Amino acid sequence: MSRSTRHPQIPARHGVAASCVALPATSPGATPWASTLDFLDQRLPEVGRAVWAARLANGDVLDEDARPLAPEAPYCGGTRLFYYREVPDERVVPFEETVVFRDAHLVVADKPHFLPVTPGGHFVQQTLLVRLQRKLGLPQLAPLHRIDRETAGLVLFAVNPDERGAYHALFSGRTMHKTYEAIAPASEAVSWPHTRHSRLVEHPSDFYRMCEASDGAAPNSETHIEPLEQRGAWARYRLTPVSGKRHQLRVHMNALGLPIVGDQLYPTVLHGPDEVEDFSKPLRLLAQAIAFTDPITGEARRFESRLSLEWPSP
Repeated sequence: MSRSTRHPQIPARHGVAASCVALPATSPGATPWASTLDFLDQRLPEVGRAVWAARLANGDVLDEDARPLAPEAPYCGGTRLFYYREVPDERVVPFEETVVFRDAHLVVADKPHFLPVTPGGHFVQQTLLVRLQRKLGLPQLAPLHRIDRETAGLVLFAVNPDERGAYHALFSGRTMHKTYEAIAPASEAVSWPHTRHSRLVEHPSDFYRMCEASDGAAPNSETHIEPLEQRGAWARYRLTPVSGKRHQLRVHMNALGLPIVGDQLYPTVLHGPDEVEDFSKPLRLLAQAIAFTDPITGEARRFESRLSLEWPSP
């Protein structure tokens, strides 16, 4: 498994930090890979052997001392390799992010629908992190949390890597208060306001989806839900998550029989990861507000998104 990492001798390239992969240590004479190329081809086969060979030949794979490795470089277990991810023909996300707040410690941005927060899969340059690093001239900018690519709204970034842990503690300690808005079918069958408790687990057949378990185990997720406004068959809801499980808000709304407008995964999968995106059908889910006490300055912080959700056609 590879991951993005920071290395003092290996700078970001075009706003993207080098990814890192560890080479397992092996006993003498038992190395299963004769060369670095053999290892990369087996460990990260989705890239393709020819592409790895070209990257090595171009000097795009580095050792821990930031030295380029040749295509014939022997395997050296117990070390790490660094390389720059590339996505050929990366599709442009035609929506712009905006900076809501910036000081010496924090950057708060409004992310548009369809834009990922961090590089991964089919996206590298077309991500909120890379766009902000380049736009603001802050190569060390680091996200403090993530929201789904389909979700719009507020995302926080740490300006100084050394302060990232202090902000992360707010999320793990549940002292970061987040509020979302969503548009979904109106309902008189639910008693409002409503609190949804359930145990969320990975879907048994679709690893990229979540579902509510029915095994009687203790709940691990909680969301407070209340309607704010109704227009015909649709309503705008305030969603306040207490926990932060993957796809929690989408699963909880769907479990109430109120799937969020534009959801391509719940209740059924309507859009595959390799299909062309329809930018005219966004998920009507917005990270609308976030509040906390800043662990660095001690100030009470509250930020609100400048975006709003578009009501579906009647």
